[in-house]
Order: sequence, then structure tokens, then C-alpha cells
Amino acid sequence: MLQALMNLLSVCWKPFGQHGGENLDPIGVIGNTNYGGGGREGKDGLLWYRDIGKYATGDFSLAVVQANLSLEDQFQIESGPFGTFIGVYDGHGGPEAARYVCDTLFRHFQAIVAEAGGVVTADAIHRAFRQTEDGFTARVAELWSTQPDFATVGACCLVGVIFQRTLFVANLGDCRVVLGTKVGNTGGIAAMQLSNRTQCELRGCQGRSLRSYTLMILKLLSLSMAFGE
Repeated sequence: MLQALMNLLSVCWKPFGQHGGENLDPIGVIGNTNYGGGGREGKDGLLWYRDIGKYATGDFSLAVVQANLSLEDQFQIESGPFGTFIGVYDGHGGPEAARYVCDTLFRHFQAIVAEAGGVVTADAIHRAFRQTEDGFTARVAELWSTQPDFATVGACCLVGVIFQRTLFVANLGDCRVVLGTKVGNTGGIAAMQLSNRTQCELRGCQGRSLRSYTLMILKLLSLSMAFGE
């Protein structure tokens, strides 16, 4: 199922350098202020932010604006022998799907990479996505009799993995990666889009959606190819 939905690409990437493991941040869940590694964090109205934190290959910052009554999104950074794994999970219909993906996707990825001798490939990321979707589908079936609304939640997903000199990007739904690159010595920065949305107003997705999919996010947004639903 996810084979037709996922966009995977890899581009050359030079890591920012190693920090030797000191002052690194653990998994970061948006809205959770239990971070390490320094950097200013806080909440300003509906805005959650973290200015600068450190991970194995550089620095990161993050921010999210809460658009619904409860925050439905999740974020994580993991570093190890597999490189650096960054996940952004945009929940809709409720936070459950994003939380599930945040709890399980990286674990699947880590196990698959370990089986492959520590080598990260596009196929490893794809398999992790598939196993996560299969697990969530099984969870929906398990809860159907007592929590049928669980079948209506979902999560768009954006994952980046920096392994050696390669950046892998994977996305589901209305999520895109934009890479900022310096423009020579001008001091300017150019934006390079590295991924495409997988929504069904897009011409390339329409044939697949007519055959296989019937749901819309919150019955308001465009049909989306994402976890859950």
C-alpha cells in the first residue's frame, strides 16, 4: 500500500560535524519541555518553540503553532550509529495517530537497519513506514468495538535521515522538505524543495486515489495519503 504513496529520494549531504555525544538532545516531542542540551524553549500563546538544540551532526530548532483545541503533532530527533533520524508527524482528527507513529516508526527503522548491518537505505525507510502502517491498522482493528473513532485519526509524516554523506527524505501526505542552500558568496539563501505532497488533487495521485481511497482529513481538507484513516 505504501509503495504507491511514499516519495523517497536521496541527495548528497555533508554533515555539519560531530559533537562527540556531549549535551545532545533526547527524543523531542513538541510541547514537552523536558529537553537537554541547552537552548531556549518556551510557549507564547499557541506557539511552542525551541531555539537551538544540539544533536550528533549539528544544531536544530523547532516551532509549531497549535491550530486545534489539543496539540496533535509530534517531533523527534534520534542519533546513533545509523546517523541522525528526524521525524515530524502532523496529526489530524486527534493526536493518537501521530503519537503512535512517534512511538513506533523509529523503532522499526532502527531494527531494520540493524538487520542490514547498520547500512541505511531507502528500502529500510520504506519498510519501517510499512510496518508502522500495518501496526496502526492492527491497533484500529483491536479497538474497533470500544473506540471506533480511532479509525478516523491519521498523521501526515516527514522523515529525514542523515547517514554518512547522504540525506534520505521520506514523506506521506501534505508534508514537504525544503533545503536552504547558500548562494555562492552573495550571502543569500535559496530554497530547494526535496519532496512532493501526496495529496489527491495532484494529477499523479488521482488514479490511485479513485481506486483505493475514500476519506478526507476532517472532511474538509483534500484527500491525503497518510498514516491511519
